[in-house]
Amino acid sequence: MKFLETVRWGFIGCGEVTEKKSGPAFGLISGSEVVAVMSRDIRKAESYAKRNNIKKYYSDAQLLVDDPDVNAIYIATPPSSHATFAIMAMKAGKPAYIEKPLAASYADCLRVNRISELTGVPCFVAFYRRYLPYFDKVRNIVFSGQIGKVLTVQIRFAVPPRELDYNANKEMPWRLQPEVAGGGGYFYDLASHQLDFLQYMFGPIIQAEGFGNNMAGLYKVEDTINACFRFANELTGSASWCFVAHESARRDRISIVGDKGKLVFSVYNYEPIVLDTELGKEYIEVPNPKHVQTGLIEKVVQHLKGTYVCDCDSRSATATNWVMDRILGKI
Repeated sequence: MKFLETVRWGFIGCGEVTEKKSGPAFGLISGSEVVAVMSRDIRKAESYAKRNNIKKYYSDAQLLVDDPDVNAIYIATPPSSHATFAIMAMKAGKPAYIEKPLAASYADCLRVNRISELTGVPCFVAFYRRYLPYFDKVRNIVFSGQIGKVLTVQIRFAVPPRELDYNANKEMPWRLQPEVAGGGGYFYDLASHQLDFLQYMFGPIIQAEGFGNNMAGLYKVEDTINACFRFANELTGSASWCFVAHESARRDRISIVGDKGKLVFSVYNYEPIVLDTELGKEYIEVPNPKHVQTGLIEKVVQHLKGTYVCDCDSRSATATNWVMDRILGKI
């Protein structure tokens, strides 16, 4: 693929995630601009384009991909369509940047990787926590040796049902539709960030087993999942996710336990990082940018311009889909 002087993005999808987390960042980075947007609802596409001063809007993804003014594609749709749109973009010679997870299944991830290899066109995935200051701090503390040798990691995540979950059988949110979101409801949406970041720190998980159940009966997919896993470096970990817990059990925590201390941090709430050693407890606050995907998008743009190599690509993201599919017994 030839390097780009200016990355001119076309958005496929203009939902909630693009409003603050990602969308504005594309136009704030040097050498990057948004020139077109697409939604199946043409009125939604037009409204988004006008609010954000974007010149073109479409209701057909193929028309956007074929637009000669567009030379890179941002895919912000539910996971079931990620592979289709990414392959469409890469076959047109246009790099893709996809919301996480990479696809709705491990098998679809392999399809995306194959097309990327055959075409030589890169595909990136929005695991943006790899590039946030908060998580840089976590990595720096762990690898500085302050908690000593890492012995185990533990994910604990619990939240009460959302209001719309009680009406899920009438107005089913896309995250609870297996054919749209992948097989695990909120699990695929939220656990993917946690598992990706741990693998970014410690290397690939090569064994994973789990149990998923529907305990509350509010919808059809799993609402409670427990798992254990092992990294290639022999480090082991455990995890639990519950999306129908009582408020008293609410938790967003990853603990990294070492032989000289422990580090505790959150993935979604960005609570102060807690470093607990023989010196006592230290609470560390790290602010993140207004648009949390800014750091990663900047690296993707630099990659496409030939000034940086961004490793947050489809190949590295595939490992997370493999782990999630293994936990739910799909592979």
